[in-house]
Amino acid sequence: MLVSGKFRFRFRSIPFVAAALAVVLGISLGQWQSRRAAQKTAIAQQLSARALAPKIVLGAQPVAADDLEYRRVSIKGEFVRGWTVYLDNRPYQGRPGFYVLMPFRIAGSDMHVLVERGWMPVNIGDRKQLFPYHTADGEIEIEGMVRRKPGHVMQLGRAATLQSNAIVQNLEIAEFAAASRLKLQPFMVEQTQPTGAPDDRPRQQDQQDQQDQLVRDWPQPSDGIDMHRGYAFQWYALAAMAFLFFVVTGFRRGTK
Repeated sequence: MLVSGKFRFRFRSIPFVAAALAVVLGISLGQWQSRRAAQKTAIAQQLSARALAPKIVLGAQPVAADDLEYRRVSIKGEFVRGWTVYLDNRPYQGRPGFYVLMPFRIAGSDMHVLVERGWMPVNIGDRKQLFPYHTADGEIEIEGMVRRKPGHVMQLGRAATLQSNAIVQNLEIAEFAAASRLKLQPFMVEQTQPTGAPDDRPRQQDQQDQQDQLVRDWPQPSDGIDMHRGYAFQWYALAAMAFLFFVVTGFRRGTK
């Protein structure tokens, strides 16, 4: 017991344990949010550097994802219609929708790359009845940005069987390769240029290709840095408040 003038500090075990748990939780979650902010800051720096790098022509030779992630690539080949998959729970501007994924066979080879072609809205009347969209026939050239894998969302319910035209919430490229029996590059490509558009066509955010009716306004992987920093501050503040609350409430008037 510490005594100071007319105040004394009384140590109580239960409030101490509660405060200690709150401090540990606040510091741990604050550190986690700080690490997330640091990771996204590093991604933002990598994106800026790689955005200035020359566009790469993607060929049939396997390439490690680390060597190409966030790089701009162009690919010649054709879409494989038989193995389209739709990623569910991908809202855009407040509207529910899907990301359309389709394998793309690289010209002159049996190598494929999984292409995230764009976003399409959900048919509210019957979500399994998809809106029509166009897929070009024959050999074409597409452009996009390499991503290690599609973004992950919280799994709601039981995962659907991975098959042609399946609607799934999450997807691993290795899993897709095994199910489709297609030879795949170990990464995916977010298509950025409307199919068949010339290189000098102006780029615009939320640009919808009038030919295939898919929206290509991909979320940046570096988004949310300030949000993570804000959450980190809140968790650190919670830890500080828990400690101060324990100390302040421990003091009582009196000498006994």
